[in-house]
Amino acid sequence: MSFLILDGVSKYYGAFGALIDMNLSVERGEFISLLGPSGCGKTTTLQSLAGFVSVTRGTIWLNGQDITQTPANQRGLGIVFQSYALFPHMTVAQNVAFGLEMRQVPPTQRDERVAAMLDLVHLGPLAQRYPRELSGGQRQRVAIARALVIEPPVLLLDEPLSNLDAKLREEMQFELRRIQRKTGTTTIMVTHDQAEALSISDRVVVMEAGRATQIDAPYRLYEHPQSRFISSFVGKTNLLPARLIIGPGVSEAVLDAGFRVPVDAGSLSDGSAVLICLRPEKLRFEAPGQALSQPHVQAQIEERFFLGSQWLYRAKSPIGALEVTCANDGHPPLSEGTSVQISWPADAVRCVRADLATSDAERQSA
Repeated sequence: MSFLILDGVSKYYGAFGALIDMNLSVERGEFISLLGPSGCGKTTTLQSLAGFVSVTRGTIWLNGQDITQTPANQRGLGIVFQSYALFPHMTVAQNVAFGLEMRQVPPTQRDERVAAMLDLVHLGPLAQRYPRELSGGQRQRVAIARALVIEPPVLLLDEPLSNLDAKLREEMQFELRRIQRKTGTTTIMVTHDQAEALSISDRVVVMEAGRATQIDAPYRLYEHPQSRFISSFVGKTNLLPARLIIGPGVSEAVLDAGFRVPVDAGSLSDGSAVLICLRPEKLRFEAPGQALSQPHVQAQIEERFFLGSQWLYRAKSPIGALEVTCANDGHPPLSEGTSVQISWPADAVRCVRADLATSDAERQSA
């Protein structure tokens, strides 16, 4: 039996389903990210785990115990809020020690655990400072230390990096993962930042309209999205409408102008309306007229954007608009208006149903 289980957990407000039939099994020590846009149900999932909201139906199991009806203050979980919620009148050490004091841990043992936790998060020399004297990253580490010092079975993180600037946010992603691996604490993090989720998670739960639409390892999630929403939300992608044709021993997607692309049809049926997904970094420019054995199309560059480590190009082609990213290798970029061929490996093509996202109306339940 998995360490943490959500079995059919749902939360309705009247007829509106904020969370619908969430099924998730988490192993001890796993780092799971709940990823999705605002209103997708990820925060409701976290609040249900924490005990801050009661579930309408379903069961939450922790280490073999049903905690669905257990009050929040009796679940013993560690929680880091988006705002960190540090006590401004307490020093760093006092903030970290607070949970141990509430549990009446003896002073000597308490001091030892606080010192060990501050050492883990590299804040030992700052133990006597107050939150106002710390940087954003330091305050975040105090909040993490306070949550972990009580040795919780599960650590819940509610967008813990959202208040940091871009550079510090990237640094703290890996610091957070280092701390989690060191302690081995089972961790559930809410985020809307796909790069954040992909970089530090063991598995990612992509949520849309109150439902978990795909639960997978980061690499598989990126390389094998199971829906239109996932393919576009998790990274950039080119989505090209097509019609699926399944013949003896071969499946093809027919795009605009009759252009045919071999695809893996999976469980899709012949004649289905589909979307061809091509990641911009899988596309490459070739010289016009060059003989190519792999799929390719003629195109003309319309726009280019410098992203530092990359160039982003937008090109017009017979099969639709295409975005292409190329590493900045120091060579001059291609000019707008340049005629090119765009090619891609045959195994880079992904095929998903051309379904629309779940509407709010579909989230209503009698």
